[in-house]
Amino acid sequence: MRSITFKLVLAFLGIGVVSIVLIVFLVRWNTGTEFSRFVLDRRGAELIEELEDYYRTNGSWKGVEVPFPIGNSQSKKGSGPSHGPSFILVDENGDVISARPGQRRSERIRQPDIDEGIPIEIDGEYVGTLIGGRTPFERNPREQEFIERTTSMLVYSALGAFVVALLLGLFLSRTLTRPIRELTEATRSVADGNLGMQVSVRSQDEMGELAKSFNKMSADLATSTAARKQMAADIAHELRTPLSLILGHADGVHDGVLAPTKENFEIIREEAIRLEHLVDDLRILSLADAGELSINLQPVSPDNLMNDVQASYQHLATQKNIRLVTNAPQGLPVVDIDPIRMTQVLTNVLDNAFQHTPEGGQISLSANSAQGTLELSIKDSGPGLQEGQVKRIFNRFYRTDNSRNRDAGGSGLGLAIAKSIVQAHNGQILAESAPGQGLKITIRIPI
Repeated sequence: MRSITFKLVLAFLGIGVVSIVLIVFLVRWNTGTEFSRFVLDRRGAELIEELEDYYRTNGSWKGVEVPFPIGNSQSKKGSGPSHGPSFILVDENGDVISARPGQRRSERIRQPDIDEGIPIEIDGEYVGTLIGGRTPFERNPREQEFIERTTSMLVYSALGAFVVALLLGLFLSRTLTRPIRELTEATRSVADGNLGMQVSVRSQDEMGELAKSFNKMSADLATSTAARKQMAADIAHELRTPLSLILGHADGVHDGVLAPTKENFEIIREEAIRLEHLVDDLRILSLADAGELSINLQPVSPDNLMNDVQASYQHLATQKNIRLVTNAPQGLPVVDIDPIRMTQVLTNVLDNAFQHTPEGGQISLSANSAQGTLELSIKDSGPGLQEGQVKRIFNRFYRTDNSRNRDAGGSGLGLAIAKSIVQAHNGQILAESAPGQGLKITIRIPI
């Protein structure tokens, strides 16, 4: 299979050869034509002077009927001027006096041809017309040498242009195919498992856009693969902890090391419930990734939704000495949402807020509408987050607590699930925070 480089070089050469041949042919033809016209005009001017002298000397055209070479002979005045076979001399009546070889004198000359000729006047009196012919004439050695040298220069120029076209075709073809070769090598490298491979962006044209798209795809693939590996490790970690507690207490009770008390069975039950919740969370995320998360849309009043959520968390707020405030004015437009899924979103955000809000702090719930969008927000008075933490807060299994304390930080799936559910409603979920200023989560749902 021939390479693109070979095909491009062949195309450049083909275009170059055709162009060169056409140019050489046209220039050669035009040079010969224009040169002949120049010589013809020059000889015509010389002939007019000779004919005027001849007519003044003889008083008529008598004796001028014999053809004579023009411009190549040294005619003597009175002996008959010399004119070439490319001219016709007609008298004042339009009759042919001197014709080209092979032309009959009785042949009539058309008036348009006479009008295009050069009139001959002696002392203001019209005595005839010299008509330039279109047939080739014999060139003298100097003229023929000029045409041959011009032809040689054209041939040498054509050969030089061919070499330049070949070199330029090689250079351009290699320049154009270089990004393709790099992309091919990078694609093979990615196929071999070297994810995140990047290529150089050498231009701002279509090839540059292709290189940028490849780099983005490769980087996203590497990030996705790393996230998937990290998620698998996080899942294994989250499953191992409750399973270890369940198996440890079960084995202890079975072996008689632990007494079959209500407290030990309660630990087993709590860890089993925790494990069940984790599995349910993972199932929701997998359904969201596959686009199969069921959403049962119903008309819901935002103020009722917020008040119901506040009521379910009021007892916990009292226990933790946290003030829970709701600002959901009546009259907000009704929205079509899944009340169960949206309640899950709000509870996941509130669970995160309660985990990080200190005793005596405050959590605010608010709702408003603007520009066709319902905006729900939950803001706590916790320690806040750094900018890098805010960007990762919706990542799966992400905890701001690096110690991975499960009691303090949860599984790290709550906000990721909230984001998936909001996106399933064609909405957005945003986070705003700064150190010492708490965290504000904003949910925007189209009305």
